[in-house]
Amino acid sequence: MKTKIIVLVVLLLVLAGFTFLKNNSSENLSDEYVVDQSDMVNAEELLSQSESSVLLTKAEIEGIILMREEEKLARDVYTTLGEKWNLNIFSNIAQSEQTHMDAVLYLVQKYEIEDPVKNDTVGVFTDPALQNLYNQLVSKGEESMIGALVVGANIEDLDIYDLERLMSQTDNQDILITYANLQKGSRNHMRAFNKQIEKNGGKYSPQYISINSFESIVSSEQERGAIK
Repeated sequence: MKTKIIVLVVLLLVLAGFTFLKNNSSENLSDEYVVDQSDMVNAEELLSQSESSVLLTKAEIEGIILMREEEKLARDVYTTLGEKWNLNIFSNIAQSEQTHMDAVLYLVQKYEIEDPVKNDTVGVFTDPALQNLYNQLVSKGEESMIGALVVGANIEDLDIYDLERLMSQTDNQDILITYANLQKGSRNHMRAFNKQIEKNGGKYSPQYISINSFESIVSSEQERGAIK
């Protein structure tokens, strides 16, 4: 009888240890990030009451073309790294980035701009600079889980910077509203990635936005609701 009890206790301890290791494996180090519904941008709904310009400037057109593929960059990198590390933060944010791509596509179609996304396959880009950046980011993100999270923060860093720059070059309400909502989503994503980087013993230093802007973003709460 004592032998059976000892065996049972040993089995329970082994099971408990296995559960602990499983729950603390690299696949479970990141909490699930739940994207706010407003980060799933619906441009048609957002822009239903906005005033449209008949003609866009060269800078506005170039900005839309850039953001169409830059949002694809985010989606594709997160899709690839999500498959590599099996972290919910990547798969969840990738879904949001798909709606960001769609929001910019709405502007592309509305203003009859040639869509730079000729091939929607993950990892394929028209812009050589974005193609190179995708390759570099994926390579870095595949080295380690913490490296992958840093790559995520880096992409959102770039998005926030580029959107701020492009918003300063236009007074078109369609563009401003769309970009403002994309940027709000990027700030939320930045908060999520930074939280997981710090939770796992790392630290992110902004490469594009200022340190003051970065600290202001990550020290504030997740933003909710659409910007109109």
